[in-house]
Parts: sequence; C-alpha cells; structure tokens
Amino acid sequence: MGKTFSEKILGQKVGKDVVPGEIIEVEPDVAMSHDNTAAISKTFYKIGVDQVYKPGMHVVILDHCTPAANEKFAENHKDIREFVRKQGIRNFYDIHVGICHQVMHEKGHVWPGALIVGSDSHSTSYGAFGAFSAGIGRSEMAAIMARGKIWLRVPETIKIVVDGEFPEAVSAKDLMLKIAREIGADGALYKAIEFCGPTIDRMSVASRFVFTNMAVEIGAKAGYMIPNQATLGYLKDRVSQPFEVIESDPNAEYEAEYHFDVSTLEPMIAKPHTVDNVVPVSEVKGTRIDQIFFGSCTNARVEDFEIVAEILRGKRVHPDVRMLVFPASQEVYLEVLKKGWIQELVEAGCVIMNPGCGPCMGNHEGVPANGEVVLATSNRNFKGRLGNKESFVYLVSPRTAAMSALTGKIEDCWY
Repeated sequence: MGKTFSEKILGQKVGKDVVPGEIIEVEPDVAMSHDNTAAISKTFYKIGVDQVYKPGMHVVILDHCTPAANEKFAENHKDIREFVRKQGIRNFYDIHVGICHQVMHEKGHVWPGALIVGSDSHSTSYGAFGAFSAGIGRSEMAAIMARGKIWLRVPETIKIVVDGEFPEAVSAKDLMLKIAREIGADGALYKAIEFCGPTIDRMSVASRFVFTNMAVEIGAKAGYMIPNQATLGYLKDRVSQPFEVIESDPNAEYEAEYHFDVSTLEPMIAKPHTVDNVVPVSEVKGTRIDQIFFGSCTNARVEDFEIVAEILRGKRVHPDVRMLVFPASQEVYLEVLKKGWIQELVEAGCVIMNPGCGPCMGNHEGVPANGEVVLATSNRNFKGRLGNKESFVYLVSPRTAAMSALTGKIEDCWY
C-alpha cells in the first residue's frame, strides 16, 4: 500500500518507513509556546539544563491573557520576557502581535512539509498550510527545549472528502460543525484527518484554516490538506526557506472515509455544552442572547470581518447585546482599519478589543455572568470555557453571530 501524508512526513524525519501505531523519536522544525512558556521554563530548568537546545527552533507568542489581567499574569509575562532574552529566543512576539496560531503563519513560521509542535491543542491549525502539526503538553515542550526531540505515535488517518457549492450564507464554520456532529467529539482520537475534495481545493486560506484548527475538537492529533494556489501564494513572501509539498499516495490506506456535500448545507450551531451537540440554526432560532464573542483563532480574520461589517453596516447591535470584537492579529487589525470596517463596527455599537485570545480561555475581557447566553465564533463551548460554568455558549459562524446581533436572538441567516 501507499503512504499517507502523516506516514510520509514522519518517515522522512526519522529516515525510514513508518507505519501507524509506531512510536518514533523526532526533532521538530518548529516548537511554539505562548503564555504557558513561564511554566514550561520552570520545568526546563528542573531538568538540569541551562541552555535551550537550538533556540531558533522555538517561537514564543503572548496571547492568552494580554494585556495581563492581574499580578499573576503580569509576573508570568515578565518571566517569559526574561527567559527568551536569556536563552536567545529571537522569535518572540509580545502582547500586541496577536493570537499564536494566526501569528505563526503570518510571520513565516509555517510551511508545507514542516513538522511543527505547539504547547496548545489548536496547534493542529498549521495543517492548512501542508504541515504536520500537533499539540503537545508543557512537560513535552520543556523536554524539547532541553534536548530537541519528542516521542510521537504515527497516527492512523481519516479521510474527509467535501463536494458541492456552498449555499448563500453558509460557510466553512457551518461545515466543520456538521463534521463534528457526524464524527463526534471523540471520533478521531489521535488520528490524522486529511481534508480533501473539490470544495476544499477552492476555498480561501482563511476558510481552510477553520478545518485544521478545529480538527482537535473531534480528537485529532493532526489535520492536513494539500496547499492550493491561494495558500502557496499567501506563503510566498512570508516563508524564507525552500519547502516541499507532501501528498498522500493515491493508494494510501485510510482507517475511515467520510463524504460531505455542502450543496444542501444550512447554517449550523453547536449548543451547550459540547462541540458535537450540533443542530441547524433554524432549530434554535429565537433564543435570546446576551453577548457575542467575535474573535478567536477560528474566525477573526479579514474575510470574517468583511462578512460581519457588511451585515452591521448602517445598523445597530441590539441594545440588550454586548458584541465584543477581537481581531486575530495586529496585521488583521491594521487591514480592517484601512478598509473602514472597524469604524463601521464601532458605529454599530460593537466594542473593539485588542488582538488576542480575549475571553476564549476565560481569563478576562468578556467573561459572562451566571445564566447568560453567549454566541461565539470560537471553537469550544464546554462548561466554563469563557470563564463561567453557569453560562451557556453556542458556537456559530461570523455570519450567524452578526445577524443575531441585530435582533438579540439567534437568527438562521436566511435572507
């Protein structure tokens, strides 16, 4: 049989053929950490090593609680700044740059054929650019800092084929929520997911990113898709090193295969409190909402802002709703500022926040009150995800969020 993408790239890294289930030791091309670098650095020093192995391998990005919400977070940030200076980690991005998963590809730390690990579960995101990327634990990252290698299990691969043209008002987020419902939150545990098909091939960079970003929400170790021309064009002036696009062999063996036709897809929503508790938005239309979180590493890029600005232009957010807006990065923020969309959102009654994760981890900047209902364009809605176990979080697309903002109730986006 032929080899899947995961088998090929991991085999290249160890210099031999590998098979699913095999445990290998590899040296990643890139290792990313964020605010948890403070805890990682303490573990690193406990190992008994003074100098980080290959500092150029590491990328450190502050985003999970920026600016610092209290003294504890401020001290963590201070420790991180001191650590990267002492260790010579030049790829450091402070609190103003943006969400780690957006900054990684904007700044050229992601490329096809790369092996990337990150101490954040959504490090699966970089598979949208043809990389094998996976989330790891803090202790694992500390070990990489000490000796440059990590143990990985070669994953089995699930193939997801997407066909059809999206109906008006339906997006990649709606499809990913549908996939989560069909496969389940634990349906792809430690598997690699390969997203393919003509619909995936035609998608924009931002839309493709949604699938690999949320691959971990159905348990995947990695998500992957072959870079299309739009993706390669995006990377052209960002990545300074040569790379090779790696594809699965035509006769590769997959553990399972799913097919989705988006032609009849309608807007979808994940109800509290699991990402696979998904129904058409029409089934919960009219549910009163208190807050909207438009942001996160899933949906806060330029094309998402275009959709939201178009819907809110010349209108007002319902007086009972607080709509918080978090650009994914400084680069995104500057672009939407130039286009005039930030002014339009402010005039519509939105609260514009700094680039970063915002309330996604429940640290600050928009934690809901007891009993409040939040629509979020993010990727998780389990109890306490936004900082309050007594609130109710629904996951939606940017379009559904914007339409609902106008009425103060969940809307299904059909014009």
